[in-house]
Amino acid sequence: MNIVLVEPEIPPNTGNVARLCAATRTRLHLIEPFGFQLDDKQLKRAGMDYWRQVEWHRWANWAAFRETIPAGARLWFVESDGPRVYSEVEFGSEDYLVFGRETAGLPKQLLEQNREGWLRIPMFNAESRSLNLSNCVAIVLFEALRQQGFRGEL
Repeated sequence: MNIVLVEPEIPPNTGNVARLCAATRTRLHLIEPFGFQLDDKQLKRAGMDYWRQVEWHRWANWAAFRETIPAGARLWFVESDGPRVYSEVEFGSEDYLVFGRETAGLPKQLLEQNREGWLRIPMFNAESRSLNLSNCVAIVLFEALRQQGFRGEL
């Protein structure tokens, strides 16, 4: 699996996602610009010593990242108001789960261009604006891994 964070802003969230990626052997793609420095203490603290266990890539922008995606690879864009719930699709082991900035989410243009891959996590309280980014990544990633029978387990 692949996790893609587009312009992450909060170091602890990115560190937590890195830890999750280490534990699940999931590749992590970080797309600039970031709201922090990669040597940020909070980033390292949240990721603990897991960073060396993560296969991760840094991309200057969305276009640079997109050029590297293999033909036929599927990208799933997780953002509120998506037409389908994340648990309604079948994930593949080489899919990319794409998440946006904590304060602004994914760009609307990107979502509209990829409507067939736009997913949402249901929320039941209309007054709640959003879930934490690292929690969202964990929810969707573990559903994808569950569908694959947790084949990466030791």
